[in-house]
Amino acid sequence: MGSVSYGLEGKVVLVTGGSRGIGLEIAGRLLQEKAKVVICARKKEGLDGAVSLLGGGENLLAVPAHVAKEEDVEKLFDAAVGRYGTLDVLINNMGMNLLTPSLVDTEPAAWNKILESNLTGTFLCSRRAASIMKEKKTGKIVSISSVAGTRAAPGMGVYGIAKAGIEMLTKVLAAELAPFNIQVNAVAPGMVRTDFSKPFWSNEAFYEQMVRAIPAGRIAEPADVVHPVLFLCSELAGFITGQTIMVDGGASAV
Repeated sequence: MGSVSYGLEGKVVLVTGGSRGIGLEIAGRLLQEKAKVVICARKKEGLDGAVSLLGGGENLLAVPAHVAKEEDVEKLFDAAVGRYGTLDVLINNMGMNLLTPSLVDTEPAAWNKILESNLTGTFLCSRRAASIMKEKKTGKIVSISSVAGTRAAPGMGVYGIAKAGIEMLTKVLAAELAPFNIQVNAVAPGMVRTDFSKPFWSNEAFYEQMVRAIPAGRIAEPADVVHPVLFLCSELAGFITGQTIMVDGGASAV
């Protein structure tokens, strides 16, 4: 799959949560495509490490930002447009989870933190990106959801609710922005082998139990998610909007 090209050369792409995991993998592949890439994360040290791993260069801009804070979002998009002149693609990848064994016992502070980082951040960034794209009458917005958005799972209650919200947000934005030639979609992975999910897949007994429910016989690798995302960012997906692509090895089919 390394030789596949998505025609993104010269496109300005903003990836939230781009300092590690899936976001970092997406940013790396975009740079291979010769796109102009903006990544953000809350911690500057994480961004510095990502820039080092990605090789830096004029096609990469790293901006510290908390996507759940409107003032940070404004600074992030101003920096992106100030550097590259426009924005062609937004990839809402930023997400976090706190294990919540029981929804009714979850403290409001934990609820707010998970909803803000996942759903509110996606809303604020999509809103800002749409204001740029509507003027151009072209653009792509792709958000990272999760199978947890459609299937209740232990410890993932609030996270699943946030991801379900992202999928409805995707549909609403797709309907509203279609007249402006802006496509809005989501990708919903199952378990992916990243540091974010390491507490789950690094437990051998839990991993074996989990894989038994996946027809493909394994969990996803980051590249399994990256390619559907880039496809939706490309002109190849020009007539696809309002959709969520499940990337779960067939788990949701059985």
